[in-house]
This record gives sequence, C-alpha cells and structure tokens, in this order.
Amino acid sequence: MYVCLCHAITDTQIKEAVSQGDASLADVRRRLGVADQCGKCAKMATQIIQRQVDIEPNYYEVA
Repeated sequence: MYVCLCHAITDTQIKEAVSQGDASLADVRRRLGVADQCGKCAKMATQIIQRQVDIEPNYYEVA
C-alpha cells in the first residue's frame, strides 16, 4: 500500500527501514524521504513504524 504519494513510498519500504534499524519517523524520513513534503502521510507512517517496532524489537539498543 502506498503511504507517501509524494515519493511513492510503500508500507513495505517503511517496514524494511525499521528492520534495518530505524525506530522513528525522523529516522525513516532521513532514509526514505517520507513526510518531507506535504506531510499528510506522517500519521500513517508513524503508526506503521510503531507497529513494526513492537513486532520486531531493535536488538542493537543498549539495555
């Protein structure tokens, strides 16, 4: 599903970015450019990121 129409970014790309270590909208924005133009996708992107982080915790975080 397309999340960011400005840059044609899909939910799969966002999930992959989280799998590669991104844990916030700012991280995904730097990697993919999501939500840096009109911003209408920011809420949906944040929800996808949070769900993916809950499913796939980042084991590189220091405890």
